[in-house]
Amino acid sequence: MWICPQCQREFKATNQVHSCRDRELSDALNGKTAHTISLFDHLVDECLQIGAVKVYPTKSMIALGTRVNFAYVSQLGKNFIDVVFPFNEVYDDNLCFSKIKQVQGTTQYNHYFRMFFKEDINDEVRKYIRMAMERAK
Repeated sequence: MWICPQCQREFKATNQVHSCRDRELSDALNGKTAHTISLFDHLVDECLQIGAVKVYPTKSMIALGTRVNFAYVSQLGKNFIDVVFPFNEVYDDNLCFSKIKQVQGTTQYNHYFRMFFKEDINDEVRKYIRMAMERAK
């Protein structure tokens, strides 16, 4: 494990590429609707029921991680949040992902989940959250 000497964040890989810029979660959620914030909070709570989670707000998204990031909140809309789960294979036999796209030049496939209601996190979504968290250990 490697700890960045600038931001003190832990990484699995030595000299992991990342942004050390300090950004507060409140900055990322500033101006968002109460509904959107409650969806984000619910997502984090669901992840915490599975295991320890760290929240890393960046300039363009909010990463959720253990030792490695396992999900990214890529958009905080007025009445939804978009969450991306990176996997090394395609899981196309599901009802929860609206899009699956390979990251160019890699073997990674981003699986896109749009959450409108707290109830959108069902057993199927929890299964993929668990899988993503396991992969990030």
